[in-house]
Amino acid sequence: MHMADALISPLVGGTMWVAAAGVAAYSIQKNKNGMDEKKIPLMGVMGAFVFAAQMINFSIPATGSSGHLGGGLLLSVLLGPYAGFLTIASILTIQALFFADGGLLALGCNVFNMGFFTCFIAYPFIYKQIMRKGYFPARMFSAAILAAVIGLQMGAFGVVLETLFSGKTELPFSTFVLLMQPIHLAIGAVEGLVTVAVVGFVWKARPEIIEKASQGEALGSISLKKVISGLAFFALFTGCVLSWFASSHPDGLEWSMFRTAGVEELEAAGGIHETLREVQQKTAFLPDYSFKVSESEEEIKAAQEEEEAWPAVSKGTSVSGVIGGLMTLVFAGMIGMGINIAKRRGKTGAA
Repeated sequence: MHMADALISPLVGGTMWVAAAGVAAYSIQKNKNGMDEKKIPLMGVMGAFVFAAQMINFSIPATGSSGHLGGGLLLSVLLGPYAGFLTIASILTIQALFFADGGLLALGCNVFNMGFFTCFIAYPFIYKQIMRKGYFPARMFSAAILAAVIGLQMGAFGVVLETLFSGKTELPFSTFVLLMQPIHLAIGAVEGLVTVAVVGFVWKARPEIIEKASQGEALGSISLKKVISGLAFFALFTGCVLSWFASSHPDGLEWSMFRTAGVEELEAAGGIHETLREVQQKTAFLPDYSFKVSESEEEIKAAQEEEEAWPAVSKGTSVSGVIGGLMTLVFAGMIGMGINIAKRRGKTGAA
């Protein structure tokens, strides 16, 4: 559900940048109470895991569409909503800048759609409310499925509203929303299952992590070695190997656009759209999670992709998974480190 710049106007893109930045600033301020040196590596490794997991598009049966993990709910359950939002924002920023996944103008929309609704609505008002009476497998399953579905439904509706306010007449509201919501209902159900699996792993290894995140507390003396090593292994394996098995079907957004407007991508206007496209072309050294190629090579590659067998074994994909995961790990870790330093300085100043 990564929006391209062509889907939004500069006014909507700028407004959503401000909104996402405001939520990030709020999260940084609120996260000081729950941040300590133990949470920093957990933010990093969870960012790397979600980055790698988002590379895998899974097919939606009988639709010709696919979807991928959003990750906002999972990050909130393990890190708390504030650290979760900052981590998903770091993932989407790395993807847009260095892998051309999602537009730069649309970055604020993508952060808000995939981060705000899951971290600040689905997690506290649905997941936590269901889980407040205790952690049991059946309750964990229902909470994750329901929260993931509702969070993704809200994010998908956010995409529709942003295109509407941007004046994209190629995507009439009624048709677009009637396609976007059902397909993301199915995607949300799969995301819920993935969330259950990862949360279940962490709960068995260190239930205190989830309890502390729910209460907004620092992790303190909890040992994270088993959890971090396990998640790091899954992130590496997912980015290097499982990413080869990604579905070639268009994702839910592209699928909805094709059935609404007859195209999977809209043509971008000039001005700021063209400027940001040129910037992204320069910063994205692994566009679409593969090595850069010339225009002629790209045409040949596109023709070959129609005949390629599945799984699509690719060195470029594996390299993208490793480098992207490491970049996200470092970026998210730096955010956590900065918050922790500011927290300690605040205590020193108060003293």
